[in-house]
Amino acid sequence: MTNITDLPFAMYDAFTDVPYSGSQAAIVLNAGRINTENRIRIAREIGVPATSFVDRVEGTTVTLQFFSTVMELPMCGHGTLCLITRLIDANLLPCDGGKWHHAALDLPKGKATVEYRRNATGRIEVMLDVATATFAPAALDMNRLATFLGITPDHYSPSLPAEVASADFVHLCLPLRDLDAMNRLHPDFAGLAAFCIENGLETVAAFSTDVTAADRHLHVRDFCPAVGVSESAAAGTTNAALAVYLCRHDLVDHDGAGSFEVRAEQGLKLGRPSQITSRITTSNDGNTRLQVGGIATQVIEGKLSLP
Repeated sequence: MTNITDLPFAMYDAFTDVPYSGSQAAIVLNAGRINTENRIRIAREIGVPATSFVDRVEGTTVTLQFFSTVMELPMCGHGTLCLITRLIDANLLPCDGGKWHHAALDLPKGKATVEYRRNATGRIEVMLDVATATFAPAALDMNRLATFLGITPDHYSPSLPAEVASADFVHLCLPLRDLDAMNRLHPDFAGLAAFCIENGLETVAAFSTDVTAADRHLHVRDFCPAVGVSESAAAGTTNAALAVYLCRHDLVDHDGAGSFEVRAEQGLKLGRPSQITSRITTSNDGNTRLQVGGIATQVIEGKLSLP
């Protein structure tokens, strides 16, 4: 029996194949006896954007919780990439050959489906099924928001609307004019956090279709001070919502069979470049499947001592 004061712990970087890039997440295994109060304390002590606490793995069903440094998270896209990769590395999930495998995440607020495989380079590729967001016009004081972001209203896109996307999180999809406007962002995080809480927002997803890499569709900066992360280097659920936004506004081409793939770059301003892929597939019966994913890279492995 594992000593409760000495649990397996690891940290991975998501949406990157290069260590010390992407978005960080920690994974604590054998966490079933850790209460909520201590989970919050541990997540705060680790200090990365997300920490997953794995209660148990039964077959391919994983029972767990995600926490930021300040709160429980209903879901976490980048945390899922790190989690699944860790479970495979620890021989707790099967991953044979290059075929797609399926796992189920059992979270307090619902279940989620994950696909994963070992790609041609031997790396684990993970794709998380996420809920398709509902969209509404952004009925916000956009001039005040610009002040908190350190820009002027002239930096907003003149042709695309700001919209609120609601799914596992509530995102403000905020199109900016170009890369120059993106580079001018310099948020007042305390003011932005208060603005988000006041308006029921959890992230402000500023983006442009002006990009630095030719194979990308989006350049993204995601500000999340209301949930404990000033700026995310890579955000799966945010990018999934932005992918749907692009499709809604006819900004990305389908593959000829009605499916879309949206590739985003994020984290460049933080010095943690990330590549996030979102896929939207419509079946013959009209149902839409939204997935987001990529790969994760281990940076730390060790033991966690508990209070």
